[in-house]
Amino acid sequence: MRPAVEVEALHRSFNRTGGVLHGLDLRIGAGEFVALIGRSGSGKSTLLRALAGLDRGVDGHGRVRVPAKVSMVFQDSRLLPWKRVLDNVVLGLDGRDARERGRRALAEVGLAGREKAWPHQLSGGEAQRAALARSLVRDPELLLADEPFGALDALTRLNMHTLLRELCERHRPAVLLVTHDVDEAIVLADRVIVLDDGVVQSDVRVELGSRRDPADAGFAALRRRLLGALGVDVDEDGLVHDPDPDDLAHDRPDRSRGTDRKTDRTTGRTTGREGA
Repeated sequence: MRPAVEVEALHRSFNRTGGVLHGLDLRIGAGEFVALIGRSGSGKSTLLRALAGLDRGVDGHGRVRVPAKVSMVFQDSRLLPWKRVLDNVVLGLDGRDARERGRRALAEVGLAGREKAWPHQLSGGEAQRAALARSLVRDPELLLADEPFGALDALTRLNMHTLLRELCERHRPAVLLVTHDVDEAIVLADRVIVLDDGVVQSDVRVELGSRRDPADAGFAALRRRLLGALGVDVDEDGLVHDPDPDDLAHDRPDRSRGTDRKTDRTTGRTTGREGA
């Protein structure tokens, strides 16, 4: 079967001093869910814009082939504040059944009965549900998602993970999700790609089944592997020592300051104690 996405030797540059993508190659199969992680500046958003056809005028070359029907979900919902929710969902749709398709899409994401609401009346999670409905009502063959849950609280984010996975299993688009959250990538994706300096540094298939528990040993091992690919040294508890600069110079903990800290790089939380 022909891949839904084919990228070959893709180069992109925004100035004369250096490029962002350096001969990147990528394949995404039809119906495959791929998560893209990497440090800031590694080229994730540049790649997404190239696939969406939003980078016209940018210097570069290479081959990009995507399906005819592509939808995109952003970190914020991008709902037009002067249009009601249903009108936002069906914006640009043709056909007599457009509004009925919009209602069905809203029902799929749990927003039945909210068709006449204004965007400002929706919670953050509801707004992102409406954005998903707007994308999926177009029956895309490729769904591009640029950190769509980054601004949501933790509980809403978990609920949106479940919803997105269910919707993708039902509609079967190919998906490319950009995220900074390694756990999110493992929970949702069939493959996780690590981008570094504009090229694919690692391409890892997630073989954990449908029930993916972060407390599971296989999940934790994959998390360590991916964080390692990002340049983060992680112990078996998912923690990494975060020494003081002076500690690095002396290659020992600064016990005089009472500092014994570890940082969970998957959440950014610091644990341990720090003296006054």
